Amino acid sequence: MKYEGDIQYSYQIKQSTFCKYVLIAPNKAVELNFPQMLELRRKINGLTTYNALSEILNSHNFVLLFVADRQHLIYLDIPQLLKLKEEIASFFQDFNTVSA
Repeated sequence: MKYEGDIQYSYQIKQSTFCKYVLIAPNKAVELNFPQMLELRRKINGLTTYNALSEILNSHNFVLLFVADRQHLIYLDIPQLLKLKEEIASFFQDFNTVSA
């Protein structure tokens, strides 16, 4: 059983223009600027610590998260949350740096 393939609704991040990004959710696309991307990464990293995941598992097994300066609300279950963390980490890892 391949669990990663079972995630039907995954979130993706794509760059639209310079310092403008799009978070593609299952039912909408959310436009983000760079500070909003950094804030999203901070929130996701905070929600995926061991203690935070344990608390989520012991309560409702999902998270409601405000993004883009509280303009959008997204629903994330545990597999989606972990997949989004991987997506954000790979996005910032592949981010092109400006060489001096």
